[in-house]
Amino acid sequence: MGRVKLQIKRIENNTNRQVTYSKRRNGLMKKAFEISVLCEVDVGLLMFSPSGRVSVFAGNNKR
Repeated sequence: MGRVKLQIKRIENNTNRQVTYSKRRNGLMKKAFEISVLCEVDVGLLMFSPSGRVSVFAGNNKR
């Protein structure tokens, strides 16, 4: 049994949008860290939350 394809659309409820952003932010930062380590590349990730806060990840690899 496969996964169901979800339709990508804007989340209208502000609270639900913020919760979803918080959960996905952590996953994106983890992926950015993993790619910086596995591929030995410099990675920069800059995200703005729905409320305007900035989240930054900088994975600079020392060669």
